[in-house]
Amino acid sequence: MGDGALSVWEKSSTARVVPPARPRKLAKVPFVELADGRLQGVVSSGSDIGRVYVSSVAAGSYAFSCSTNNNRPCGGAHGSFCNHIRALVGEAVLQYGVERVARYLKVDAEDTTDAHALTSAMTSSRPGPGDSAAAAQVFSRFLRHLAYLELPPTTTPLPEMQWFPTTRAVAA
Repeated sequence: MGDGALSVWEKSSTARVVPPARPRKLAKVPFVELADGRLQGVVSSGSDIGRVYVSSVAAGSYAFSCSTNNNRPCGGAHGSFCNHIRALVGEAVLQYGVERVARYLKVDAEDTTDAHALTSAMTSSRPGPGDSAAAAQVFSRFLRHLAYLELPPTTTPLPEMQWFPTTRAVAA
């Protein structure tokens, strides 16, 4: 579209949303995203209902971080991926598909047939600890998403949601 003409989706206030590769159960990993050069998200604690972990894996280097919502380091993320990061990778594969996650994280796609193979490919390169500074931003985005769930049902448009993607077809 080099002639200055805009496509239909560029003129609309909505964007196409790719449906999940497979349905996810949100209880264990309520928030997962491929953003800011990382696979990142929020993972529920297996032992404390009031605790969640903010986990991430950097694209290319596979540097990882995992800490609680209070910025306390995960006890299982010493030198290798903890169970929270493994769960995050598994849910990302369900949400986006193994090919897309592998491509985003820059993992050799030959051996990435499922979440376990993807995790094995990343850990075989011996990734080190990553920067946990992004945890606060990821957790804030998660809380912002949760706030929308608390709004009463309405058909009135929300001004702050005008940008939000929709799965409705856009009329030409």
